[in-house]
Amino acid sequence: MQQHIDTVVLAYSGGLDTSVILKWIKETYSCKVIAFTADLGQGEDLSGVERRALETGAAKAYVEDLREEFAREYIFPMMRANAVYEGRYLLGTSIARPLIAKRMVEIARAEGAQAIAHGATGKGNDQVRFELTAAALDKSIRTIAPWREWDLCSRTDCVDYARKHDIPVTVTKDKPYSCDGNLLHLSFEGGELEDPWAEPGPHTYMMCVAPEQAPDQPETATIDFVAGNPVALNGRELSPAEIMAELNILGGRHGIGRVDMVESRFVGMKSRGVYETPGGTILQAAHRDLEGLTMDRETMRLRDQLIPQYAAMVYNGFWFAPEREALQAFIDKTQERVRGTVRLKLYKGSVSVLGRKSDASLYNPELATFEQDMVYDQADAAGFIRLNALRLRAWNQ
Repeated sequence: MQQHIDTVVLAYSGGLDTSVILKWIKETYSCKVIAFTADLGQGEDLSGVERRALETGAAKAYVEDLREEFAREYIFPMMRANAVYEGRYLLGTSIARPLIAKRMVEIARAEGAQAIAHGATGKGNDQVRFELTAAALDKSIRTIAPWREWDLCSRTDCVDYARKHDIPVTVTKDKPYSCDGNLLHLSFEGGELEDPWAEPGPHTYMMCVAPEQAPDQPETATIDFVAGNPVALNGRELSPAEIMAELNILGGRHGIGRVDMVESRFVGMKSRGVYETPGGTILQAAHRDLEGLTMDRETMRLRDQLIPQYAAMVYNGFWFAPEREALQAFIDKTQERVRGTVRLKLYKGSVSVLGRKSDASLYNPELATFEQDMVYDQADAAGFIRLNALRLRAWNQ
C-alpha cells in the first residue's frame, strides 16, 4: 500500500509548465506543494519567482543560489574527466539535474514531504535523471511526473489550463524553443530544430555571437590550473562560479562553443539540439592541453578509454551511482599533477592553444631536441624496435 502524499516538493521555474503542474498537483493529490527554484547561473531574474509560486498556490517557496556548489562540485569534477557525450555534447543540462534533485530531496526531508515532482516529459532524459538521483539518495521518496499522468497532451492544452485557472503565463510564438540554461550552457530544442535539415533560427544565438559577427582581432587569455581545476583567469584568482561566468563572456564574444547535433537519448530515440557552451569549450581545450604536458602516457590512455562510460553515466542520470563515484576517485587521482598555465587564442568560433607551462611538466627539452644532446643514445632505439617487432615477424611467418 502506497504512503499517502501530504506534501510535495516541486522543481519550479515559474514558466508555463511548472506553473500548471503546481496547480494540477494541488488539485489532483489534494496536498501542499512546496516550490523549489535553483539559481544555477541561468541569467534569469528570479526576484519574482517566489511571489509567482505563492500566487499560483504554493504553500512555501525556496529560491536558492547554488552557483558556486554547481561549478565546484558538479561542473569541475566532470571537466576533470574531460567528459563529452557522443563526441560533442559537454553535458550542460545533464550535470545540472543531480544537484537540483539532491536539493529537492533535502528539502523534502526537512519539510516532511513524501514526494518530489518535476516537469520533465515522458520522452526526455530529465525524468530519468531526477528520479534516479532521488532513488539513490532516499528510497522512501516518491516521484510525481505529471506529463506521464495527466490528460494534457500539448503546449496548447497547458495554455488553456493556465487560462482556466487564472495562471499568468506569457507564451511567445517567435521563440518556440524548449530551453535550459545554467553556468555551463544554454540549450535549444523544438521549433524548426525538429527538422534535422533546417538551419537554426537567429533566436538560438543567445550566449554566443555568430562567428561571422565576432571581432576581427583575436583575444589572448590564460587559465591557471591546480589538480585539474581552473583557479585563475588572466592572472586573477576567481571562485569556480566566477571563472565560469567570465569564460562564458569571453567565449560568447568570439562565437566559441556552439554545437548543433542529433543525439541518442537514454530512452531510445534520437533528438536534435543546439547547445551554446562558450566557457566550457574554452576550459576543456585548456585542461586537455595541460594534461599533455603533465600526465603520464599510460595513465592518460586508460583514462581516455573511460571517458565514454563516464559521459554516459552523467548523461543517463547515474551521477550518484557507485560506479560514477568510483570512477571519479580514479579520475581525481590522475589529476594530482595537472597544474600550470595555458595560454589561448580566441578567434571567430575557435579556441587554440598558444603555449603551456607547469612545474610538474614531464617534457624534457634535452630528450626532445633535434640538436645534439648528452642524455639519449639514439642507438638504443634499434634494440627497442627489434623487441617490438618479434611478434610481427612471428605473425608474418
